[in-house]
Amino acid sequence: MNLWVIFITGLTVGGLTCLAVQGGLLASVIAAREEEEIEKGVNTKNPILSTATFLIARLITYTALGFLLGLFGKAVGINQTVQTTMQLAAGIYMIVVALNLLNVHPIFRYAIIQPPRFLTKRIRNQSKSKAVFAPALLGAMTIFIPCGTTLAMEALAISSANALSGALIMATFIIGTTPLFFGVGWITSVLGDTFREKFLKIAAFAVLYLGIISINGSLVALGSPINLNSLFASTPKQQVVTSQNVEIIITSSGYSPNTIRVKKNLPVQIILTSKDAFSCASAFRIPSLGIERNLLPNETQTITFTPKQIGQIPFTCSMGMYRGTIEVI
Repeated sequence: MNLWVIFITGLTVGGLTCLAVQGGLLASVIAAREEEEIEKGVNTKNPILSTATFLIARLITYTALGFLLGLFGKAVGINQTVQTTMQLAAGIYMIVVALNLLNVHPIFRYAIIQPPRFLTKRIRNQSKSKAVFAPALLGAMTIFIPCGTTLAMEALAISSANALSGALIMATFIIGTTPLFFGVGWITSVLGDTFREKFLKIAAFAVLYLGIISINGSLVALGSPINLNSLFASTPKQQVVTSQNVEIIITSSGYSPNTIRVKKNLPVQIILTSKDAFSCASAFRIPSLGIERNLLPNETQTITFTPKQIGQIPFTCSMGMYRGTIEVI
């Protein structure tokens, strides 16, 4: 186990892939807080408080998860259905936040996360408690919507079969992703203080976009025939291979080949070879066949099945970001 490599992974590709969903949650809660402060006529004294709270809660939660993964080994894992459902819920929440910021309808205000009443009664500074509660809660909830790189780190924590090693793996990786998340949170907060009203509109459309991307990715990962990819674009065919026995190379940027032609009623063997894959591409899924494989950064696994119908069988990563197609002829 090389903790330095894990840190660099979090600092680079890990931060970028995780930012797609989790960064949207951070931006949405900061934007919602800005909107609340504008209504109160308050100019925040500490714009980084929400970001720091989000990141601290995220670090604590993932470190605890790493401890459990290392302690229980393969007995503890992340259910794919739960992960994708939470990604879908996160996307819906981001859209609700955006619609609230755009003042589409007052009903969306009720969906913004606020601390429970009993908690606010016990804290003297009620406005400060609100600034802390929502980011901390969302930071902890990101454990349910890990990106593919995080899944790879979780698989590494499981394989360590040691509670301390598992905790160190996850803590090191999350610390590595922190600078990018902090930068997004800081920029969001500073722009909010500087431009205020204009920023809210910009933030609303940015959060709306991230929400749509999150929902679309979850629909693709669930194998839904209705998604943005099917409605507006097809999978770009980088390389087409016609064979019943195919090796798919998995890298951080996707799959090669990403289009395979096979014959109906004949066995198909797909060899998945991961080559330094530190992205959600390492979490390989064929939703319609119920096939799920989580690969370590450098690992090989084999999938076999027999297609019974002519048509297309899509495959994708766990977040619906990278995809391909098996064409049955």
